[in-house]
Amino acid sequence: MSELLPFLVLLVLIIIGFSVLFSFIPLRLWIAALAAGVRVGIITLIGMRLRRVVPAKVVEPLIKATKAGLELNVNKLEGHYLAGGNVDRVVNALIAAQRADIELGFERAAAIDLAGRNVLQAVQMSVNPKVIETPVVAAVAKDGIEVKAKARVTVRANIDRLVGGAGEETIIARVGEGIVTTIGSARTHKEVLENPDAISHTVLNKGLDAGTAFEILSIDIADVDVGKNIGAQLQTDQAEADKRIAQAKAEERRAMAVAREQEMKAAVQEMRAKVVEAEAEVPKAIASALRDGKLGVMDYYNLQNIYADTQMRDSISKMGKPEGQPGDENRK
Repeated sequence: MSELLPFLVLLVLIIIGFSVLFSFIPLRLWIAALAAGVRVGIITLIGMRLRRVVPAKVVEPLIKATKAGLELNVNKLEGHYLAGGNVDRVVNALIAAQRADIELGFERAAAIDLAGRNVLQAVQMSVNPKVIETPVVAAVAKDGIEVKAKARVTVRANIDRLVGGAGEETIIARVGEGIVTTIGSARTHKEVLENPDAISHTVLNKGLDAGTAFEILSIDIADVDVGKNIGAQLQTDQAEADKRIAQAKAEERRAMAVAREQEMKAAVQEMRAKVVEAEAEVPKAIASALRDGKLGVMDYYNLQNIYADTQMRDSISKMGKPEGQPGDENRK
């Protein structure tokens, strides 16, 4: 038993060594690649492990590309993987482009993928165009009537402009701007309702796909509705504003008139006070004149008679005039 112990230990060590070796070296993947006609050396697979590259994410797409007739090598695919790209999606896009007879090289596909765009979806959109539906766009015709329109834009991906080209948001914004311009230039809203295809022709002729990652194939007006009478509403708002301005000016004039009336009343009160003050001086003057001999007793009685006669005439004149008739205050 003691003689078999070293042999058993050696056997266990050999088994552990082979287990570690086969877990580090993807032998199954190497056999699959060899069977598919893809020459990938064991050293290359070990180097991938050392570079922290998952060998299956590079070798399996390479097998797929080789079976599809594409000429790719492991270095390009591994380089794209290390750059953070999706190798499998790029290979699928290249296969789809080859089947659809679309010119697309690996460098262009890798650049599109690294730019953050889905290159496979772009190839599929080149074969099967996509329909983009715009939100409801409201514009006002020259007669002041609001018109609401919604369009469907059929676009196809432009492979050459995917890197650096604008996206769907730009297409939607430009189409909306074209709709607003076309409706705004119409003389009446009836022209837009009668010929909605005029919007499509006008917008399509503007070349809205310039600088974008898409090619506009058609613009179709899906719905056209009549909105509010903006012109009448603006006139109503203007009339209301004018009314408020006129009321403010009238209130200002009324306040000025009230102020002038208050000033006149104050002036009348001041004059009455002066008259009362002057009347208070009359008895003093008469007494002083009598005392100094400048006024006789008969002269004084004549003044009293004149004053009494004046009061009597004033009372008689008031008896034939309605109460509150203008002129009473002045006479007082």
